[in-house]
Amino acid sequence: MPKYVIEREIPGAGDLTQEQLKGISQTSCGVLSKLGSEIQWVESFVTGDKIYCVYIAPNEELIKEHAKQGGFPANSIAEVKNIINPVTAE
Repeated sequence: MPKYVIEREIPGAGDLTQEQLKGISQTSCGVLSKLGSEIQWVESFVTGDKIYCVYIAPNEELIKEHAKQGGFPANSIAEVKNIINPVTAE
């Protein structure tokens, strides 16, 4: 199943408290539960003004629906074509 990286522009994301991040996570998990097992949230990276999320889903449309139902921006959605890491160099 395809893997996607979603860029969410959220001004001040890096200043969100743990309680706020917990609330966002709970909202996301609630929507995922409604959408079914085809879409999976892997992890997210919080930076200054953006959150980068990694999802596994059958298509981009399901990711857009998750964003819509959760009230999250999905400013950019990119399908991961390959993964490299230090082991790739060996």
